[in-house]
Amino acid sequence: MMPTSLSSRLTVIILTFNRAVELRRTLERMLALPERPALIVVDNASIDGTDAMVRDAFPEVALIRLAQNIGAAARNAGVRQARTPYIAFCDDDTWWSPGSLPRAVALLEAHARIAVLSACILVGPEEREDPACMVMARSPLPSDGLPGRALLGFMAGASVMRRAAFIDAGGYEPKFFIGCEEALLTLDLIAAGWCVVYAPQLRVHHHPSPVRDRVKRNHYLARNALWVAWMRLPWRTALAETRRILRLPSTRPVLLPALGGALRELPWVLKRRRVIPGEAAYWFRRLHH
Repeated sequence: MMPTSLSSRLTVIILTFNRAVELRRTLERMLALPERPALIVVDNASIDGTDAMVRDAFPEVALIRLAQNIGAAARNAGVRQARTPYIAFCDDDTWWSPGSLPRAVALLEAHARIAVLSACILVGPEEREDPACMVMARSPLPSDGLPGRALLGFMAGASVMRRAAFIDAGGYEPKFFIGCEEALLTLDLIAAGWCVVYAPQLRVHHHPSPVRDRVKRNHYLARNALWVAWMRLPWRTALAETRRILRLPSTRPVLLPALGGALRELPWVLKRRRVIPGEAAYWFRRLHH
């Protein structure tokens, strides 16, 4: 049986940075949902009037304004403030379809092993299925007894989680800033015995913002992917993954700064090295090599 009030079971956390126009659209869409979920906006120290816009136009929305931009780890502040057992995430250029959030709560309450549900993402006005969803739908991981394919990753801005599992796993690593934060969290959740599942019956709309720095993002993605490999994979697999990352077309333009940034923090990385269980390492190798 579904709870009478979704807001008593689930909180939606919306991450934003200097996208007041996009955030206004997302909040309008989220507040129009018939389920009326509780909303928390986490503002990563925007300087475009985002905080004033939220306070003036959406007084019913909880707002956390951070003193500095800490990237994806800003979501941790929203999770700490939420008090519901389940947390849904979206970004300032994404929003959930009607009915998806109650379905997510029902799935999590019916499947105690699941920590994260990753939704199907529909891109743009044409609602094209994001290519990542096709990859998730073909996941070869054992999925018996689950409502979708088991995964070794998920889409941070289109996911629903158990709050306790997120907190116990440490949330998103602040040092990553942005990129691969889901990869590290996934491996830590799986090491703790949880499952991550693709649930295509859950839908998120994504109208990508033109406000983004792709070069800087690719730099962080490459650096952070190296950190994930070095922190969690057996050394032989980590070396193979290092070679794969450095050969990616997206890495080549940022190769030197990404590799240099990763190596500079090697003592920090090694201090936090905890190798994942053998079965998880096997599936990582199968998926990536």
